[in-house]
Amino acid sequence: MNRAFATLALVAAASLCGLVACASTTVSLAGGSREYVAADYEIVLRRWTRTEHLIALSELDDLLTVTATFESHDFRWAYAVRYAHDYRLTVAQRKELLDSALAETRDVHQFYVALYGANHKWTDLTRPTSAWIVRLIDDLGTETAPQEIIPIRKPGAIERTYFPYTSVWRQAFRIRFPVTSASGTPTISPQARWFGLRFAGTLGNQELQWELEDGGVQAR
Repeated sequence: MNRAFATLALVAAASLCGLVACASTTVSLAGGSREYVAADYEIVLRRWTRTEHLIALSELDDLLTVTATFESHDFRWAYAVRYAHDYRLTVAQRKELLDSALAETRDVHQFYVALYGANHKWTDLTRPTSAWIVRLIDDLGTETAPQEIIPIRKPGAIERTYFPYTSVWRQAFRIRFPVTSASGTPTISPQARWFGLRFAGTLGNQELQWELEDGGVQAR
């Protein structure tokens, strides 16, 4: 498949999505326990995953295709249940995995991100010469730079299974943002109606957004 054909396919898919009203699912940042089973993982993954395309129609060039999953409290619970089932963990091992995963959400907002662009070097977010910077944003104007960008150079069976949009054509990263800014304020405002990731640069900008239930962040 050549680049022009691939780009046309992306445009067609985006248009079809608009025709059938592919509305984003609302999410909640509330904590608390969940009653998930392993089979629920795909549903939870879809709830917390967003995809956007930035395409130069004049050149039929896919400047940036990004898919990201927010590894929230809710997502991590479902992930731990699925992982424990797949690897046949003991009850004690499952509890340790879950406790560790949930504890991390108190300090960082973490996203699993896979992206593709026409120029491979430009989409390496760890390079000083990357065409893109990424920020955590919300609708009230809060904007936060990453605390850490971790490249996943060779995604393996775990990444390809639990984040199935991972492919040889995309670069994968885990991007971490602090939950609280240096000034002590939340990096996702409690009054926010949505939060998201903004990819910006000289080639353009694109946002992935997660709309919040009840128009704001609920207590963890």
